[in-house]
Amino acid sequence: MLLRKLYSILTLFCFCVLIISCKEEPKKEIAEKTKEVKKAPPQIKEYGFVLNDYKVVRDTIRPGDSFGAIMDANGVTRGEVYLISEKVKDTFNPARIIAGKPYTILKSKDTSETVKAFIYENDRINYTVIDLQDSVRSFKNKKPVSVKRKMTSGVITSSLSEAMDNAGLSVLLTDKLSDIYQWKIDFFKIQKGDQFKLIYNERWINDTIYGGVKNIEAAVFKHYDSPYYAFSFGKDSLSGFPKFYDEEANSMQSFFLKAPLKFSRISSRYTKRRFHPVQKRWKAHLGTDYAAPTGTPIWSTADGVVIKSSYTRGNGNYVKVRHNEKYTTQYLHMTKRNVKVGQRVKQGDIIGFVGSTGLATGPHVCYRFWVYGKQVDPFKQNLPSSEPLKEELKPDYFMAIESLKKELDSLPFKKMPK
Repeated sequence: MLLRKLYSILTLFCFCVLIISCKEEPKKEIAEKTKEVKKAPPQIKEYGFVLNDYKVVRDTIRPGDSFGAIMDANGVTRGEVYLISEKVKDTFNPARIIAGKPYTILKSKDTSETVKAFIYENDRINYTVIDLQDSVRSFKNKKPVSVKRKMTSGVITSSLSEAMDNAGLSVLLTDKLSDIYQWKIDFFKIQKGDQFKLIYNERWINDTIYGGVKNIEAAVFKHYDSPYYAFSFGKDSLSGFPKFYDEEANSMQSFFLKAPLKFSRISSRYTKRRFHPVQKRWKAHLGTDYAAPTGTPIWSTADGVVIKSSYTRGNGNYVKVRHNEKYTTQYLHMTKRNVKVGQRVKQGDIIGFVGSTGLATGPHVCYRFWVYGKQVDPFKQNLPSSEPLKEELKPDYFMAIESLKKELDSLPFKKMPK
């Protein structure tokens, strides 16, 4: 009987323990889930600061804003602003902040909300930091920039810019492509159905913000069913710009001759103010005069089409050559013209002969230069040159472009929409 009672008591005890343990288990799970929810937020790092540690204020410079007024509105006194400005003036000039530029202010998270740093974005990549935490210091830095390699193709329906836009490509890429082909293709005369393919690199700021086109590695432009390949290889020794060559290592970039003739001296340079020897008054001289004996041949300085071959009282006999949509040249005071309007000329072709017709005191050619319709000094332009690829570099070149050409050829041309 006693044993039976003890057995019953033991059974009841075990049952109670089991119930209690079952009740505690869900409590444990709930506690663990609560811990998971309370995990620390991900660390956000920008401008070299952990932003989680600060109250972050982001804004943009507005017209009429000043550094002092911005800092004053965030609790920094005018006296403190003056001291800060004096200490950082070698790195940051507060008087030169520009409307439209973003800035960030980092404040302490306590009730005082003390300003700890001011960050001014000079452009999309470069920024200036004024650190006020321990002692006042300032420094310039760059946002991390990554490069993404891309391939694309397009087809001309009306213009290159529209084709690029239809392909979702940047205007900057349009400019770079037209610069590469400006000496081979007249983009005023591209045809509906012309096609292109590109391998290029883009810059991305913090891997998320588009930072523009870095460079074009290779391209092919099919114009009148003829493919024009272009591969980047090295840089121009004068301008530092990338050099492009075709699949046979011929330069894609033509160049302007240094002078339109063999000359002994420059008798007058491009200037906004010169005393005219015939008109006897001060006026602009928007050309370069090359003195030479009468009858000296005058050359076209680059390939192009003659758009003027005429005579005026001031210019005398003159010829004007359009080289592409960007560049035009003119040659004045000829004794005789050697070309007609509409005639296509090559670099070095004789277009006339030195004389002293028009307003000239002696035999010379006045050479004038236009960029997008504006007269400029050719000696101050970053004009493309065409240094030939050295023979010893050609094996390296052909090896470098082999894989690029295969990539281009494997990418199908985009076809005309139906």
